[in-house]
Order: sequence, then C-alpha cells, then structure tokens
Amino acid sequence: MQCPFPSARSESVNLTKKMRNNLIAYLLLTPWLAGFVIMYLIPMGISIYYSCTDFNLLNVPQFIGLSNYNRIFLQDDTFYQALKVTFTYVLILVPFRLAFALGVAMLLNKKYRGIGIYRTCYYIPSIIGGSIAVSVVWKQIFGNQGVIMSILSAMGIEQKTSLLGNPNTALLVIILMGIWQFGSSMLIFLSALKQIPLSLYESADVDGARSVIKFLKITIPMLTPTIFFNLILQIINGFRVFTESYVITNGGPLDSTLSYVLYLYRRAFTYFDMGYSCALAWVLVAIIAMFTIVLFKTQKNWVFYESEEES
Repeated sequence: MQCPFPSARSESVNLTKKMRNNLIAYLLLTPWLAGFVIMYLIPMGISIYYSCTDFNLLNVPQFIGLSNYNRIFLQDDTFYQALKVTFTYVLILVPFRLAFALGVAMLLNKKYRGIGIYRTCYYIPSIIGGSIAVSVVWKQIFGNQGVIMSILSAMGIEQKTSLLGNPNTALLVIILMGIWQFGSSMLIFLSALKQIPLSLYESADVDGARSVIKFLKITIPMLTPTIFFNLILQIINGFRVFTESYVITNGGPLDSTLSYVLYLYRRAFTYFDMGYSCALAWVLVAIIAMFTIVLFKTQKNWVFYESEEES
C-alpha cells in the first residue's frame, strides 16, 4: 500500500537529514567554539571589567567606573608619548615595508635558475625577525661597539653616542628592522602577481605601452585587493610592536622608542596597575578598529574587484 502523502514523507526525511548534518557540524565545531569562548570571549569580558577597576594583583578589584579612561586622556603624558612613537612607527614602516615587498615580489616573479632559493632567503627575515635573538643582534650592530659605529669611526666620522643612544635616530633603527621583515607581505604579493592574466600585458604590448604604464594601469589596479589586505595586516602588526622596543632600547633614550604595547606592559608588570593597563589595551583596540573601519569604508574608492567589474 502506497503512502497517501509521499511529499510530506519526503520533506520529513529531508528535514531529519538536514538536522543530522547540522548536529554533526556543530559537534565538529564544538572544540573550536569552546576554545574561542574560554580563550577569547571570557578573558575579553574580564579585561573590560578590570579596565573599570582599581586592581594591582594584590587587592580585590574595586569598581571605579571610567576613571582609568579619564586618567589616560587627561592626566597621562606618557600615554601621548607612546601614542606618538607608535603612530610614527606605523606611518613610516607600513608604506616602506609594502613598497619593498612589492618590489621584491616583482623581481621574484620571473623565471630564474634557483628562484626558489631566492624566495626562501627573502622570507627568512620574516620568520626570525621578531625573535629576541635577532633583536639582540640588531642591538649589537647599532650599539656603541657595533659594526655601524666601527665603520663610521674608520671613515673618520666620530659619534659621541650610537644610533640607538640618540633620541633622534633610535626609532629609525627600529623602523629599519621592521622594514627588513617584509617576507610575508612579499609572498602574498607574489601569489597575487601570478594571478594577473598575461593577456592584459600582451594587449598593452600591442598598444605600445611602456613598463611604467603597464605597472600603473595593470599591475597596481589588479593588486589593489592584495594591497588592501596587506595594508590592514601591517597596520595591526605595526600597532602591536613590542619585542624590538623592549629588547633593543627598552623604550629609551628619553622614551623616544617607547611603543604603546611596551608602555602597556610596564603599567601591568612593572607597576602592577592591571586595571589601568586593561584600559590602555582597550584604547588600543579602539584605535586599531578605527583604522580598520576607515579602510573598509574607503576601499570602494580605490580597490578594484574583478567580480564587481564582471557584474
């Protein structure tokens, strides 16, 4: 005997199958979701609460409202110095790092013998560049008894202080180290360059376009999504700079290399002002979020997406 409602039975089977698939998906996601809640959401909530308290790890947190934020913006001159240093670092580092990354990527986007070795060599600084060991080496190179000072002395240029001891040049040394770590951006650019259709360059050659014109009219527009992606990543990483300032100069001389995160670290683990440091952390989150929102809002004016052109 046939079922009087075959369509209803079919819908019930499909619904049961869909529910089973959803259940399996959620079970597979459970470890990640649990880790996200335990390692991110709960600490974030605790940090927001601590930012509104007077807490030094020894006493019970006392709720003080927005007093920490008021103190940051109205009473803390060191906060503005750290912010100035970090903004200077980001505004100089990001354009130069992306420019070097794109330039090297274009050089490596050619067929040379042993090109894989060259790519690996250029990427190595990004792997080890943020390590303490490399920061120590960098400190020795530009220190009082370092290679740079020895070369200047051999050339007859005597310096009373090293480049790291001079407030006017110390930050530039740290920025130079950051620019040197362009390997990850270079690989992203290299991958994007390989996706540009050769037919576009061939058509430009037929029209007699020069290399500069092809770069400005083909390469750059086709790379704008990648530039946008790299720009956001490098801005976020720039604001999070810590190891270089901590190991090479420890924020000196005269706080000329005191990065924002280093100042936050000092407030937390030198002065044990945990409530204040949490407030500093959330101010940094707000600054990074502001930059990210501005970039996303303005991308329609300069980022070219091939799918949008086709539609």
